[in-house]
Amino acid sequence: MYNDNPTLDFKIANKTIDESKQGEVFFQEKKVNEEDAKRFYIESYGCQMNFSDSEIVASILAETGYAPTRNMEESDLILINTCSIREKAEDTVRKRLRVFDKIKQERPGTLVGVLGCMAERLKKKFLEEEQLVDMVVGPDAYRDLPNLIAGADDGERGVNVLLSREETYADINPIRLQSNGVTAFISIMRGCDNMCSFCVVPFTRGRERSRDAYSVVAEATALYERGFREVTLLGQNVDSYKWSTPDDSESVNFAQLLERVALIHPDLRVRFSTSHPKDITDEVLHTMAKYENICKYIHLPVQSGNSRVLDLMNRTYDRDWYKERVEAIYRIIPDCAISSDVICGFCTETEEEHADTLSMIEFANYSMSYMFYYSERPGTLAARKYEDDIPLEVKKKRLNEVIRLQNQVSFKHNQADIGKTFKVLIEGDSKKSDQDFKGRNSQNKMLVFPKKEGLKVGDYCEVKVLDATSATLKGELI
Repeated sequence: MYNDNPTLDFKIANKTIDESKQGEVFFQEKKVNEEDAKRFYIESYGCQMNFSDSEIVASILAETGYAPTRNMEESDLILINTCSIREKAEDTVRKRLRVFDKIKQERPGTLVGVLGCMAERLKKKFLEEEQLVDMVVGPDAYRDLPNLIAGADDGERGVNVLLSREETYADINPIRLQSNGVTAFISIMRGCDNMCSFCVVPFTRGRERSRDAYSVVAEATALYERGFREVTLLGQNVDSYKWSTPDDSESVNFAQLLERVALIHPDLRVRFSTSHPKDITDEVLHTMAKYENICKYIHLPVQSGNSRVLDLMNRTYDRDWYKERVEAIYRIIPDCAISSDVICGFCTETEEEHADTLSMIEFANYSMSYMFYYSERPGTLAARKYEDDIPLEVKKKRLNEVIRLQNQVSFKHNQADIGKTFKVLIEGDSKKSDQDFKGRNSQNKMLVFPKKEGLKVGDYCEVKVLDATSATLKGELI
């Protein structure tokens, strides 16, 4: 779903880090003059990392005098932050670009740019063949946006899709677009070294590199001081986070970073995404169990429940390894909720192997899953080596079976919470009624409950669950 309702926020905290004073951060408040500012409109697709990147882009644009707008028709610059994970996402982007092109025709001088994961693969098509955009910018080249915009203003179509082994944007304080003022994302690393055969991320986002641990803690601290009460640490594989000082006198792994952020304040909740089954350690699990404010929720993508298919996917673990990690999570953190990603109909998958995925959903007792049928992505190992030989109707049938089972498991999972009381962080009004609040518990489940005088967004409260669907818990304040 694209972001078409960004929150206007003209206050920018410009953050610079003095490397000689590790962890010390200086903030300088600056306002964009609304009357003088040009307007930019941005839509984001795909994973949480893309939405986080859009907030980095917003900060870079603010430095050059741009302010965000919700209305694309009044914008001077339209950007679309793209995703290449599935073909459907790319089709959506192409449709949106044609909408933007009509605005360009009606409003001469408006610039259009493509950002993110589609940039490298489709730069020639967008710039030369269809001429729908003025600039194409890859995930590691956002600092070059001011130069590319200046060139586009002079009639030059610009492109920068170079990948970096160093860029982490650690010194940029993101502008929180579409923020509720309570929850925020913090990118702790970029890129991916896991060459899963179905995935384009290593080709679109480059090699894995971790951000300075001090800058992560500084950003989380600043967010807490501004009133935010929950941060989600983001990475393609957060469990492989590892940062060291240049002289290797200090190193920080993910469990240690998690602890540092948790220690900022007991009222600052900490989440993270995404974990890789081959890397999540008992040290991480024990750290989660130790701190009440580290949420008891792990997104642990399985992709397939069959060992042969997992090998074809190059996931580097098998069915037994995954099951052992699930058992370890429930042993060390008994109240933890686990969610997953599932791909149906991967190359050569049999009905028996599909049945292994179904049985894994029941074994792991996922609270929810993101479920898709396999979509071959150009340039991936699977596209080069394997035939996409499962008919579409079979893929859809298997996907429907997975969705049906997951809904049943989710419903039972939530029904088991009836009668329990949870600590809930209030995030806003319920979608269905402004007489109700909504908020999540530690297990990342959404609760809806009647408002009570004196409570406001950003407060913690105790909610007793009275009823449940497969997606939502309904309760009352205690």
